[in-house]
Amino acid sequence: MSATDAVTFWDSLYAARPASDAPRPNVRLVEAVRDLSPGDALDLGSGSGGDALWLARRGWRVTAVDVSGVAAERLAGHARAHGLGDRVDAVRLDLRASFPEGRFDLVCAHYLHTPFDLDRAAVLRAAAHALRPGGRLLVVDHGSTAPWSWDQDPDVRYPTPREVAAGLGLDPATWRVERADAARRTATGPGGRTAEVVDHVLLVRRAG
Repeated sequence: MSATDAVTFWDSLYAARPASDAPRPNVRLVEAVRDLSPGDALDLGSGSGGDALWLARRGWRVTAVDVSGVAAERLAGHARAHGLGDRVDAVRLDLRASFPEGRFDLVCAHYLHTPFDLDRAAVLRAAAHALRPGGRLLVVDHGSTAPWSWDQDPDVRYPTPREVAAGLGLDPATWRVERADAARRTATGPGGRTAEVVDHVLLVRRAG
């Protein structure tokens, strides 16, 4: 499928969702980052922008990228409206074609799943190499399918965090896995629907 198809799909998905004035951060981000000193962060697949805004409020400088221009424009608008425009750089970017420049203290990728071709391992490997010494890569994947997910394939299999880590091929002398587990939570979807879901959480730290 073409890049145009991917942009059209994700733009349509975000355009169909009500724009929240206060998108919420992901629970796993808050768990992993709340005690860290702020620095430069990269949010891959930033979506509605809850993670980027939460980080910015805590003093992080955030580069937030998404293939959807609708999502990026909404996030930029939220950042300006909340006085965070100088801390959030929201960019439309197709990770199949390029990777953001720069060095970061945190790279997060929440639910970076897509029905389109994407060499996810290559993207996450590039993310690990973009870390400064002491920086962390947080990858949170679906471990189960929520009833409102766009992907309702009954045969889908979600790789474990250890499998994701192994697929990155990172030198353990330079990158250390700090967390690799499955965690359950109650998620809230469109219309206030709730369901118990599983998150696969991988946290990798680059040696200082």
